Amino acid sequence: MGLTLTEKIIKEHLVVGEMERGREIGIRIDQTLTQDSTGTMAYLQFEALGIGKVKTKRSVAYIDHNILQTGPENADDHLYIQTVAKKHGIYFSKPGNGICHQVNLERFDVPGETLIGSDSHTPTAGGMGMLAIGAGGLDVAVAMGGGEYYILMPRIVKVNLTGRLKPMVSAKDIILEVLRKFTVKGGVGKVFEYVGDGVKYLSVPERATICNMGAELGATTSIFPSDENTLEFLKAQGRTEDYKEIKPDEDAIYDEEIVIDLEKLEPLVACPHSPDNVKRVSEINKLKVNQIAIGSCTNSSLFDLMKVAEILKGKTIAEDVSLVIAPGSKQVLTMLAENGVLADLVASGARILECACGPCIGMGQSPCTDAVSLRTFNRNFEGRSGTVSAKVYLVSPETAAVSALTGYLTDPLTFEGKLDATISDKFHVNDNLIVAPSQNPDDVEIVRGPNIKPFPKAAPIASKLEGIVLTKVGDNITTDHIMPSNAKLLPFRSNIPHLADFCLTPCDKDFPKKAKENNGGFILGGTNYGQGSSREHAALAPLYLGIKAVFAKSFARIHKANLINNGIVPLEFENASDYDKIDEKDKLIIEDIINQIKSGNVKVKNETKNEEYEMILNLPERQKDMLICGGKLNQIKANTSH
Repeated sequence: MGLTLTEKIIKEHLVVGEMERGREIGIRIDQTLTQDSTGTMAYLQFEALGIGKVKTKRSVAYIDHNILQTGPENADDHLYIQTVAKKHGIYFSKPGNGICHQVNLERFDVPGETLIGSDSHTPTAGGMGMLAIGAGGLDVAVAMGGGEYYILMPRIVKVNLTGRLKPMVSAKDIILEVLRKFTVKGGVGKVFEYVGDGVKYLSVPERATICNMGAELGATTSIFPSDENTLEFLKAQGRTEDYKEIKPDEDAIYDEEIVIDLEKLEPLVACPHSPDNVKRVSEINKLKVNQIAIGSCTNSSLFDLMKVAEILKGKTIAEDVSLVIAPGSKQVLTMLAENGVLADLVASGARILECACGPCIGMGQSPCTDAVSLRTFNRNFEGRSGTVSAKVYLVSPETAAVSALTGYLTDPLTFEGKLDATISDKFHVNDNLIVAPSQNPDDVEIVRGPNIKPFPKAAPIASKLEGIVLTKVGDNITTDHIMPSNAKLLPFRSNIPHLADFCLTPCDKDFPKKAKENNGGFILGGTNYGQGSSREHAALAPLYLGIKAVFAKSFARIHKANLINNGIVPLEFENASDYDKIDEKDKLIIEDIINQIKSGNVKVKNETKNEEYEMILNLPERQKDMLICGGKLNQIKANTSH
């Protein structure tokens, strides 16, 4: 029996377990990446491990999130990350060098290797044929220290691409079609593997777009084969030595299969407020647009922006539209400047932003009240743009550019010009904003600004858990809800005591106050609780506030792991209808919690209503022990002391 591409990479990196679907496995990690929003905590945790130098093939720390410096906090975090990287064997990508996933694709991604990153869009590297997975900062810290990374052996979905995209239809439309079919929770526990005749027509940047936004499926990751197109991209980057052909066996067996006929695909749009609320652009009539933003780690490549420039060249954007463009990297911006295309973008009326995440994470460029904003980004959660009343639509660069000219959401198939963007076969390579680690680490002093506070640590679990339900929230609560990540709060990513005062406030403005008044307690959630970002702060802030457990109908993968890593018990309802029976302020008690964790079946007593509920804790023994120890760091210390 042949192997899928995913199975081949896992088999080569397998350290613990067997490749049986649904069973826990531990894999060796070749590379890691962090960004500055999650990086400070990851490196504080790495320091807590007491390991002198990273043990991966390569680890890179990026500065791409907290770029606006209206006070010293962001700059202090950047200096801490730069010095800790210098000391511990980590490469450091300075502000202005670009978005982590775009730069990693250009300079560091290697076919057939494994990568985990403290950013949920790390699967972007699947476009290069890597097994790349988003994870919490503590998991990344452990991997940097040489530890294996644990996942459940995923089910593998074969996405068979046939035919070829029509002009003005793009890779963004492919992933929107997959999201339409599977929804934001349909990918949990799965890897999406793209194969078929249509693959050969997709460049590495196009493949990266698909894998990047595959994170919105809730998937473990997505991946493309490494083939002639991969070699062509690596040649252009001067990295031919990194090339390795890797593809699935012809007789590989998949768990599911879908077919997408690229020739029949039309331009698509994800409507507010979810990436899976997908419609055809042609279905939506006369939607007036206030703002258009092009960029993010999804669609900021040279390939994307050359197409945008060709559409805009010699024209002027509609008078009521604000158009902002953020190139994904210094390399992209430099080449746009060298080939003259940057002038075309500026002449059209576009505003050029820094090579950073920017508007995608609410870091500037918030639209006006009640605005319609078209964005080439990957998420359109309510309020994520920084304007709660705004309606954000996710579109391709082609749709965005054509709509910028008309002032309305416009089907790019109606564009009368011919689109024939050509890309140089040699990229401009200048790594002068990547700082190598020190050859004399003992001489490096780590600089810690006053905003950097110790991260909260859980204690070993008590024999009984009890407390009140502090808040009851609905389905698809994102990490943006749990720990808001806007321009005002991002500077405090290294200060959990400050951030905790804003925990879950988009859902319940009094949540932090209630948690403090009651010495912690429980959170009650619906389905897919914790979807979205990998930010560990969505577990650390509740931990600081004394949250002992979260009860939900289901959890998003990364957030569930982050809760466990930090000693918070994630419990799923045996009967989803029990969710409706529990109200805020109900007092819940879990007796003999340690033995119940070991059994995997937990009984929760509602003392207020005199009821009992069956909860599921379907975890491998390693994670059960982690909860009993009070989190991953406590477990590591306990194991190393034996």
